[in-house]
Amino acid sequence: MAASAPKPDYTVDDLTLISVDDHIIEPPGLFDAHIPSKYRDRCPQLVFDASGTAQTWAWEGGRSTTTFINAVVTLPKKEWGFDPATIAEVRPGCYDPAARVRDMDRNGILASMCFPSFPAFSGRFFAQVDDKDLAIATLRAYNDWAIDEWAGSHPGRFVPLALPAIWSPKLSAEEVRRVARKGCTAITFSEDPMDLGFPSHHTGEWDEFFAACCDEGVTLAIHIAADAQGLPGHDANPLDARLTIPTWAAIPTLANWLWSPALQKFPELKIALSEGGTSWIPGFLDRMERHYENQRWTGSDLGGKTPTETFREHFLACFISDPSGLLLRDRIGIDNIAFETDYPHSDCIFPNAPEDMMEKLEACGATREEADKIGFENAMRFLRFDPFRHVARRDATVGALRKRAGDVDTRTRSRAEYKAEFEARSGHA
Repeated sequence: MAASAPKPDYTVDDLTLISVDDHIIEPPGLFDAHIPSKYRDRCPQLVFDASGTAQTWAWEGGRSTTTFINAVVTLPKKEWGFDPATIAEVRPGCYDPAARVRDMDRNGILASMCFPSFPAFSGRFFAQVDDKDLAIATLRAYNDWAIDEWAGSHPGRFVPLALPAIWSPKLSAEEVRRVARKGCTAITFSEDPMDLGFPSHHTGEWDEFFAACCDEGVTLAIHIAADAQGLPGHDANPLDARLTIPTWAAIPTLANWLWSPALQKFPELKIALSEGGTSWIPGFLDRMERHYENQRWTGSDLGGKTPTETFREHFLACFISDPSGLLLRDRIGIDNIAFETDYPHSDCIFPNAPEDMMEKLEACGATREEADKIGFENAMRFLRFDPFRHVARRDATVGALRKRAGDVDTRTRSRAEYKAEFEARSGHA
């Protein structure tokens, strides 16, 4: 029988946790204070459908619907599904930053990087409108809301995250420089812009954008399924298979980016792979090393570095209840693993993310130094984010955050219950 891991010299209350992958369910009116007046009547609006039972974001560029599977935290699993959601039927922490911070306190999470919902992770929803002046105005208004209102509402608690103008490398570079002046150090990006009909990152056409990211210290945040138009596979395939496959979407993304000339041109470029897990990375790196040594006829050049060295210089992977990745953390690189909760998606761990994390850390015998790196230090370094400018270290631990959140209600509640509570707060249906 294998020897058990030694008992750690720290407790769950000692952990400090930054989640590099969470999500916003956008509230109505987010554009109001940020969109130029001439576009006020043309920007996306959250509207009810004809039945009055579902809400979608609609404008002349099309429609975008958030399904319940992306906002199910504390909802009973029997109600999970792909039918459209309304703001009234989900937990307030999904769309209200003040309620979100309360939920983060209860879950022991110091800070969170929140990806968008209706614009899609790469911002492709804004690219769908023909009037590109309207597109860039709307994109900038969204970024201003996400940085100033969502992240800015509680300094030190949210990692500011912007969207690129995915249809234009030039405009994307300009947006990087603009949001960097506002203190934003991360911007989402496509898994492969060619999937969306835009130039590949292999061609050099995005070099201006990558240069801006390096100049301004802005990290690319590439979320799984950023380019997807729906679940992979055929409708006849089992739903479980179609739901599981996207979890591994970071594999082709990393392979594509690992060999990208952009990493040789821009050695300071940093890329965070969100919601892709870590357990597959050791085998992936093994295969890349074998390929690099055995298939040199392709003429590949990693600038004198190995695939493993290239990965460790440029990429941050994220861990969510992913024990195999921690067991093989030395093969991945202890400086290349970060933590996530995925709030409020169906994979979300709430309100016991620290306990889940502690269980995995204990099982693999992780030291306090390793727990700190995975829990928050790697995220701070890769994302150039320092929460301790605003939150004292003694107030940032799981134990300290939870002390002020004992009254947060974490009961499972139905859509109907949330709707009744929403109507009581707002005074109308």
